[in-house]
Amino acid sequence: METPKVFESEYRFCLILWEHEPIKSSELVALCKEQLGWKPTTTYTVIKRLSDRGVLVNDNTMVRALVTKEEIQASEIDEMMEKTFEGSLPAFIAAFTKHRKMSDREIDAIQHMIDAYRKESSGKEGK
Repeated sequence: METPKVFESEYRFCLILWEHEPIKSSELVALCKEQLGWKPTTTYTVIKRLSDRGVLVNDNTMVRALVTKEEIQASEIDEMMEKTFEGSLPAFIAAFTKHRKMSDREIDAIQHMIDAYRKESSGKEGK
């Protein structure tokens, strides 16, 4: 199943939802007013829109997400990589590292991820 598209303001809404779910829609309205400056009608419109797209469910005024933060982030990264870098991870990393200084800690963390991925991949090939 393809992850539904979530736009910027909807993502900010989802951050609140993920932190507090399951949550009553009235409580979500209060949090969105406090944190996003939204009117109640705006929040209810976003709940309806995201419900229609399969991002969340509003069951008897209890709202919970059907899609995780990680799924949304991965979908956004995939879309950006495809659109901007023609799907090339090396091109993305080259562009990223060219314009952003990375600390030794960040480089070590990335190297650890690569090593873990390589180890996991080679283990799957042997099966």
